[in-house]
Amino acid sequence: MTKTVNTTPYTDQKPGTSGLRKKVPVFQQPNYAENFIQSIFDSLEGFAGKTLVIGGDGRFYNREVIQIAIKMAAANGFGRVLVGRGGILSTPAASHVIRKYEAFGGIVLSASHNPGGPTEDFGIKYNIGNGGPAPEKVTDAIYAHTKTIERYKIADVADVNLDAEGEQQVAGMTVQVINPVSDYAELMETLFDFPAIRAHLAGGFRIVFDAMSAVTGPYAKEILENRLGAAKGSVLNFVPLPDFGGHHPDPNLVHARALYEEMMGENAPDFGAASDGDGDRNLIIGKGIFVTPSDSLAMLAANATLAPGYAKGLAGIARSMPTSGAADRVAQKLGIGIYETPTGWKFFGNLLDAGLATICGEESAGTGSSHVREKDGLWAVLLWLNILAVRKESVVDIAREHWTTYGRNYYSRHDYEEVDSAAANGLMDALRSQLATLPGRKLGDLTIEMADDFSYHDPVDHSVSNNQGIRILFKGGSRVVFRLSGTGTSGATLRVYIERFEPDATKHDVDTQVALADLIEAADALAGIKERTGRTEPTVIT
Repeated sequence: MTKTVNTTPYTDQKPGTSGLRKKVPVFQQPNYAENFIQSIFDSLEGFAGKTLVIGGDGRFYNREVIQIAIKMAAANGFGRVLVGRGGILSTPAASHVIRKYEAFGGIVLSASHNPGGPTEDFGIKYNIGNGGPAPEKVTDAIYAHTKTIERYKIADVADVNLDAEGEQQVAGMTVQVINPVSDYAELMETLFDFPAIRAHLAGGFRIVFDAMSAVTGPYAKEILENRLGAAKGSVLNFVPLPDFGGHHPDPNLVHARALYEEMMGENAPDFGAASDGDGDRNLIIGKGIFVTPSDSLAMLAANATLAPGYAKGLAGIARSMPTSGAADRVAQKLGIGIYETPTGWKFFGNLLDAGLATICGEESAGTGSSHVREKDGLWAVLLWLNILAVRKESVVDIAREHWTTYGRNYYSRHDYEEVDSAAANGLMDALRSQLATLPGRKLGDLTIEMADDFSYHDPVDHSVSNNQGIRILFKGGSRVVFRLSGTGTSGATLRVYIERFEPDATKHDVDTQVALADLIEAADALAGIKERTGRTEPTVIT
């Protein structure tokens, strides 16, 4: 019933910041998925008889790899698998299920905000027992195994029925198909004041949520419409589709343009939001105002105690290095810790486990808290709704008051996608070679105060992560950050983060790109973006 299959290594299975991501045809190569899954199991110890959680975002090839993973889990000695009905589990829901049922770990099948379909993206990542992404020491071990793998073990049995809740047996292992939404929805009810939100919605407060034909559709439909009473039709594109309806499920101002335009219209709803492919990112738009993810993190942290789950206060705030410093001033006023980490949610895990941080966020539209060990798009939406229901003010009013109190961080990210990898690496190498000579250099009215390649020293396990992004800090609090993304599947994505701090409330109504114009020009002058990449403008501006 269990067989051992001889195999040979693939050389391209190094996990990135969020697991292994490749195009579907790459994963469809003989033994490709099997090699990586076996390498995960070979990197772990002590899981015999334990529980493994498996689920994904419903993208193309999700069901096929789930069947492989279940059969391999049985052959490798797991005692139980929990899998979402239909193979569906949002990334934050998978994290919660791992934690609630004290599972050994979980396999999450997703490429997050990347497109889906027969020729598009797919991904596999392993989450450890705390519900969070595997730390680098684990992913390094997985990669090492992929380079030497000679065999994998798999149960030679029929496929599991993923569409019927209940228990089935696979080669002596129990497979339990669970409702993918219920555990997560119950958790949200413990964190937020559902009666207050329900009353606010009943009073005429209108919302719209675009699930982008991705995994949060069933979650948002159940929570926002069924449990909170939002008007039917408030949740758009709520059926998860293998190709996300042919759209790019990234909740930014390019790919969620229709939502943005609706929210900027005369008869706009009061609150608009969207989430991404696997449910861990969020877009927040009030009537007439887009809230940047960096600002959203700061505003949520400043108002978190209005929600029952955070009424006792926050232990600390953590943000990724490229995220704006807006949250830093909230932490300072609250007298709590602020932690600056590399990009990648796994870096927040130690801080959350140690009780040093309660709320975390990344400028790439990820926000979350200690309730799980992943970023959580719908959680951010519900915290916003809780705050709005208690304060009974508009998103615009809350944002303006926040900026008046803390100052405004004008902030933007310019993405240059699918840049030639050699050109992108050459740009970064050239910048690194200049770092020692940059302090004191003038670019127009700007003076460089400090320049470095960010290194992170984890305060919990004392691990060190080097080369996490080049920071150019200017006198007065402005900065430019350069980084290559680890979430794409082809070429390289150069991300340039531009930030200016403006304490003067009379200057808080300037268009963001205008406010940052001199810094954008300085970034190109420093890095030679146009010259080195051949791009005259970014692919995406957020």
